[in-house]
Amino acid sequence: MLENMKHAYVFPGQGSQAVGMGKDIYDNVPEAKELFEKANEILGFRITDIMFAGTPEELKQTKVTQPAVFLHSVILAKALGVKPDAVAGHSLGEFSALVVAGALSFEDGLKLVSKRAMAMQKCCEQQPGGMAAVLGLDDKTIEDVCAAVEGTVVAANYNCPGQLVISGADAAVDEACVKLKEAGARRALRLPVGGAFHSPLMEPARQELEAAIAEAEFMTPTCPVYQNVDAQPYTDAETIKKNLIAQLTAPVRWTQIVEKMIADNVTEFTEVGPGNVLQGLVSKVSREVAVESKSTL
Repeated sequence: MLENMKHAYVFPGQGSQAVGMGKDIYDNVPEAKELFEKANEILGFRITDIMFAGTPEELKQTKVTQPAVFLHSVILAKALGVKPDAVAGHSLGEFSALVVAGALSFEDGLKLVSKRAMAMQKCCEQQPGGMAAVLGLDDKTIEDVCAAVEGTVVAANYNCPGQLVISGADAAVDEACVKLKEAGARRALRLPVGGAFHSPLMEPARQELEAAIAEAEFMTPTCPVYQNVDAQPYTDAETIKKNLIAQLTAPVRWTQIVEKMIADNVTEFTEVGPGNVLQGLVSKVSREVAVESKSTL
């Protein structure tokens, strides 16, 4: 049994960013500094200046946030010399996971993340919407309430048992929040995000990203990648690509990913990147596994 135990690396998504992220790696690891500088060139602006010494407001711009979280996660993983048995990432974090597992090059991963951020930003401006966290209700009840509401509102992030994020048009999300509280939710709270991520309202962004993903070279990863759309492990490059295209309008099945990893003998989880959100979520799915978060060397 012992030799079958596996160690998974998991990567956070948007919302984990903090000013100062990655500065210690930049200062202390020459290879990391090179990658950060290469990223500045690819993006066409000095993202490192905003990451290391910008204001929280500057870091919150979508065109900055998504590449910043990706860069911190991937460059830290490289500096740690990560050799995981399995990987997964929450939403944006799936791109970090794919690069760390060798399914995408660093350059292509960064270009796709930048493209994704721009497409989502544009989509938010054209299709206003929002998200809300629902606590203390089972998934099925939330899905049923959303289905009964007029307009677009869907389950978007299955984060852990008893915590699900819904997403959609503003009026529909507000109505769902009222109905979910009536149905017994402990809380149904609007989140400070500017769009309906992981909902059908992201379709224009999905189409834009699909074109970019189609052009990128995907390779066979060094370990299974558990993907957001169905929580299953994949090593086939074409399937990974297809699932990544679907990801933007589909829910993030994080609870199911963690459950599936545990069923596949993952006993240790390390969150790599800013913050420790995933460490908390994994612990809520299972108290039986070892979990740690690394945001620095």
